[in-house]
Amino acid sequence: MRTKLDAVSGAAVLVTVLAFSTTAPLTAYAAAPAFALAFGRNALGLLTLGPAFLLARRREVHRVFSGQRGLVRREQRRAVLFGLGAGTALAAHFATFMTGAQLTSVAMATGLVATQPVWQALIATAQGRRPSRVAWTGLAVSVAGALVASGADLGTGARAVTGDALALALAGAVALAAYTALSEEARPDVSTPMHSVLCFSVCTVEMLLLCLVTGVSPVTFTAHAWYALLGLLLLPQLLGLFSLNFALGRAPATAVSVLLLLEAPMAALVAWLWLGRYPPVPPGPDSP
Repeated sequence: MRTKLDAVSGAAVLVTVLAFSTTAPLTAYAAAPAFALAFGRNALGLLTLGPAFLLARRREVHRVFSGQRGLVRREQRRAVLFGLGAGTALAAHFATFMTGAQLTSVAMATGLVATQPVWQALIATAQGRRPSRVAWTGLAVSVAGALVASGADLGTGARAVTGDALALALAGAVALAAYTALSEEARPDVSTPMHSVLCFSVCTVEMLLLCLVTGVSPVTFTAHAWYALLGLLLLPQLLGLFSLNFALGRAPATAVSVLLLLEAPMAALVAWLWLGRYPPVPPGPDSP
């Protein structure tokens, strides 16, 4: 059983953190519908990774989908089902987190979604796996950070409170925890490329349906929104998610989640240096 991060998986998670830290700034910069951005990054990711995967991993594709009595071989069916669930959780995370990043500050959105280790630890407990001390330490840090962040933001206006309400509903954090937990279960039986393509496929279809249901155009963007979408594709979608999926094949989701806490300060730093957006500061005792 995987119980800790090794050097390779730790490096992969750090790459994930750096790539993920651009998600909220790029989403805020795009000023485009979050559902459309989520659909676009997944669709382009699928078009980019899919053909290369089919060529490079064609033996695995044939092995998985060549069962005599069903579409999927029995020994691979469990991994595919977990992959389908992970893709749905990923769509839920995008729909909530990317919307929240546009309704409140970058620091607030990533800070509140950083409560993910809380839910990751609870999922691990439900699975009968006791989180390590490092995981519980990360849990305490994330809870404290979320409380400080939400307290600082409540007084900054209705728009910020709306973003907090979305994030405090915990949908984004819970969905990301579900994604990592499901991916952890799927990855021992399938390769990183196959799991990534499966998740991208499910997420693309579900985000497209969400766009159609809500009346959001999935492909109409301004010029700078297209630049932001390209950044979302290259950094968090391909580099970030691929690195995360790789790490989840070697390390437990609870340990990975602790390192993902670094995303919040990194995203705030990116927003400050690039967009000039400072994290909200609560008023002091002498403020009017």
